[in-house]
Amino acid sequence: MAARANTRTPVLRSPAQIPLRPLGARSDGEDLRTTRIPLVNGTPRVPGGFPPKAFVGEVVPFSVVAFREGHDIIGVQLRLTSPDGEESLHRLRPLADGTDRWAVELAVDAQGAWTFAFEAFSDDFATWAHAAELKVAAGVDVPVMAALGRELLLRAAAEKDRPAAQRKLLKATADSLADGVGDVTLAVSTDAGLAQIFHDRPLTTLRSAGNPQSLLVERAAAGVGAWYEFFPRSEGAKRLKDGSIKSGTFRTAAKRLPGVAGMGFDVIYLVPIHPIGTTNRKGRNNTLTAGPDDPGSPYAIGSAEGGHDAIHPDLGTPADFRAFVRAARTEGLEVALDLALQASPDHPWVAEHPEWFTTLPDGTIAYAENPPKKYQDIYPLNFDNDPEGIYQEMLRVVMHWVGQGVKIFRVDNPHTKPLQFWEWLIATVNASDPDVIFLAEAFTRPAVMQALAAVGFQQSYSYFTWRNTKSELEEFLTAVSHDTSDFMRPNLFVNTHDILTEYLQFGGRAAYKIRACIAATAAPVYGVYAGYELFENVARPGSEENIDNEKYEYKVRDWDAAEAAGDSLAPLLRRLNGIRRDHPALHQLRNLSTHWSDDDAVLVYSKHLDAAFTGTGRPDTIIVVANVDPHSVRETTVHLDTTVWGVPLGESFEVEDLVTGAVWTWADHNYVRLDSFSEPVHILKVRDRA
Repeated sequence: MAARANTRTPVLRSPAQIPLRPLGARSDGEDLRTTRIPLVNGTPRVPGGFPPKAFVGEVVPFSVVAFREGHDIIGVQLRLTSPDGEESLHRLRPLADGTDRWAVELAVDAQGAWTFAFEAFSDDFATWAHAAELKVAAGVDVPVMAALGRELLLRAAAEKDRPAAQRKLLKATADSLADGVGDVTLAVSTDAGLAQIFHDRPLTTLRSAGNPQSLLVERAAAGVGAWYEFFPRSEGAKRLKDGSIKSGTFRTAAKRLPGVAGMGFDVIYLVPIHPIGTTNRKGRNNTLTAGPDDPGSPYAIGSAEGGHDAIHPDLGTPADFRAFVRAARTEGLEVALDLALQASPDHPWVAEHPEWFTTLPDGTIAYAENPPKKYQDIYPLNFDNDPEGIYQEMLRVVMHWVGQGVKIFRVDNPHTKPLQFWEWLIATVNASDPDVIFLAEAFTRPAVMQALAAVGFQQSYSYFTWRNTKSELEEFLTAVSHDTSDFMRPNLFVNTHDILTEYLQFGGRAAYKIRACIAATAAPVYGVYAGYELFENVARPGSEENIDNEKYEYKVRDWDAAEAAGDSLAPLLRRLNGIRRDHPALHQLRNLSTHWSDDDAVLVYSKHLDAAFTGTGRPDTIIVVANVDPHSVRETTVHLDTTVWGVPLGESFEVEDLVTGAVWTWADHNYVRLDSFSEPVHILKVRDRA
């Protein structure tokens, strides 16, 4: 049946019949969602309502969209409250015309929970000055504009908390407008000194305030650091006369610490140091049969000697570990420990808590899998059968190692555990000790990686390892430095014990140089796995892993001999970390700008920090130009937007190559030649202009 039209005549009510509601409420009884001057789309912000994050010393961009009806001018400010309750107000500047977006950059200098709120107001003096300048010049309403200006100035002069000298100046200026003279009115409306007075302390009639938002500021190491990964059992390992290898210990590994610190690293990351199971132990190159001398994968955690709170007896005792932590601290290194929440079939948990694992229909426990891969030496944990018990045990494990002096954890495969668990664990640990840092080793889908960062992980592995072309790197670096930087901090590892990309396998030594230079300059946190400096680039056939992978055997390396022979990348790593130490622009994530070149293989980006944030009173600008093709020589023109660091387009300036020491005069268009076989990357410092 067809629907019939509504033919009823609408009932018209007089205004007196419409019920009155409070001005701050809608007809449905809810509060109005808009303020008198709307404030919307404020940043920083995080999906899901989690607080945005920063680290001590980070320069945070705050921005909001604010506007009002008509043509009156508004002002926008940020009310920032530090963890100790100190409030400060900061004026925002308008960005591109037509966007109604306002912004300010501020450095946060204390760890803890901050709050921020955007406020908007009618800028009465600026509105009058703008209108007066236009009208007086056109000869329109001159006496009226003078009278309005005089009224505003007298109102400001009457404010008791303005400085006495300022109040006197404002009163005198108001008196000068008494006669309504056009030239005087125009002079007052365009006076830069008056404009500054009212910028610093605006004269307002309307004010709107947004809701206070949280900003979690974590310690500096959560956002800045150079990581070095090694296997303690390989450091000091010795090959015996019978061909077998004796494991290194914490005492022998400590002898490597001065070399790592000497290269400028500040975090020493250890793979799991716990007892390793014997059931289904993996042999060399991930074979299913282990020989009598094969040490097994350190990720197959747990044996009769203990589980996640125990130390492999080959490495030493708990006292030896604490001595290693102290030795690292003496060298300026902080120890990071692998947190791999899984178990070998021999782990005490298997017998004591079978409910923490997944039992198959045949009664056996499920092995870890990444189809078609199967890890026969590892049982994954099941967090759903006894969440309270397993949550508390994982917390106990973490706090045990915190008690041993570990404040950084590299978390293995966090995306295979419930997101809710990580939110709970990290919040619980950080409530007890806010200095503890968690790095998510999650090479998975973007939504999952970002969610892990949002719920609390202070750092994240990223897709950097597989972003190698110019276009890939431009997209990736822009995304991590701007799109997700309110909550996700990428740790740009160039390789890991599990990852040897084709780029490194086939790119030769140039590839190792290129990747190290980009990782060390593009983000404030990066890392290398031991052996990178020796150009270890032979993969197990058909895989992205090193052949004779250290995960399944000992590695005996002679670091000093390699460097003495010129076969080590250590000198370049040392120089890169020195550059990072000396240039505060490289301590920031959000300040990266990509530029252009005429060559598809030449990547160009800059990192700039204004003088207000460097601590030196001078700005700091680094330009990186990289030939990302490790097999070629590239000659091209580089095109720079020099206004990013305050140099007008077309104006020349000097740059110094911080690796080679060469100095050139550059402008916004520059010729470059990058030889991948010698110097494939320019890392340029923009010299101070006289």
